[in-house]
Amino acid sequence: MQKFDKIRPFYDAEVNEAIQASVNHPMMKALMGFTFPDMDEEVWKGQLKRTHSIRDFQCNFIYKSVQKVLEKSSEGLTTSGFEKLEPNTSYLFISNHRDIILDTSLLNVSLFDHGLVMTASAIGDNLVKKSFLKTLSKLNRNFLVQRGLPPRELLESSKLMSEYIAQLLLRENRSVWIAQREGRTKDGNDATHSGVLKMLAMGSTEANLMEYFKKIKIVPVSISYEYDPTDALKMPQLIAEANDEIYIKEKNEDFITLLSGIIGQKKRIHISVGDILNTELDQISADFDNSNKQIQALAQAIDDSILQSYKLWPTNYIAYDLLNKTDTYSHLYTEDEKSLFERRLEMRIDENNQQMLESFLAMYANPVVNKSKYQNAE
Repeated sequence: MQKFDKIRPFYDAEVNEAIQASVNHPMMKALMGFTFPDMDEEVWKGQLKRTHSIRDFQCNFIYKSVQKVLEKSSEGLTTSGFEKLEPNTSYLFISNHRDIILDTSLLNVSLFDHGLVMTASAIGDNLVKKSFLKTLSKLNRNFLVQRGLPPRELLESSKLMSEYIAQLLLRENRSVWIAQREGRTKDGNDATHSGVLKMLAMGSTEANLMEYFKKIKIVPVSISYEYDPTDALKMPQLIAEANDEIYIKEKNEDFITLLSGIIGQKKRIHISVGDILNTELDQISADFDNSNKQIQALAQAIDDSILQSYKLWPTNYIAYDLLNKTDTYSHLYTEDEKSLFERRLEMRIDENNQQMLESFLAMYANPVVNKSKYQNAE
């Protein structure tokens, strides 16, 4: 068995066999029926059976699936900052994390549209327990993050993943996407977990850690959805945490969340690409000689970039005003937008449950609070 076989996506030589084995799976039929509603089943099956590379699968099928998702469940995707990136160049994209599948799918659609290298993307193995989902993720260039391991195995798994990421970026010229933290942000506070950066650092052979981070070209990415399609689903976990209770997921919870993220209404979506971290890393090297402090400073630099380029929507300002019973931001939304958001609240949560109401509003309001720290400093 090769070193990375446990976690890597398919090699192109394995793609066709995997497709042939999945072409009649009910979930493949559902996906293709959704993507090509007017196409005869035999036609898309024929096209799939002639597919021999991940790139072909992504460009001819998944790209179109994502376009369909945007068409049916959003008011469009806008982007900024992609012009800063060079073609034929690999980058390590570290983004905030709101949606299991869409964050990385939308980034790849945007990279493809701008003629840039698409990513291999990290996905938790807890999300691909069903064998078809695992096949689909490997066809879509996902690599597995092993979850729930005991400490020693976790260390080995982190080291393997860091080496795999380094190989992709430095030897295969393949961009990589990884979330800034394990699990999606449930409360709207986007923050980079130092554990993610420590894992990446394990792939370094440099004496100076910041030199390695310069080599792999870290690009912070900020994704914002006007409506979070899974907002109501995040409530039970937030409330358990607020009450210091241990939250235990329901059996199919990840899968339901995954589907809701895809089909739920998102309104407008924006992806903003920050500057490649470079001078910041020189500064961190100069300021700190202790690697833990360097990692903390790097996490802060990533957060600064993500929060500064985060696009705030009327929903964020409305939630802030409702939560704080003010009209501070009322000039940034219309009465119509406010009543629509209030309708959403009524339909999705029990407004008599004060704790739930506040958690729901805070999820949308926190990005306003976080971003305003930068605007006040300018």
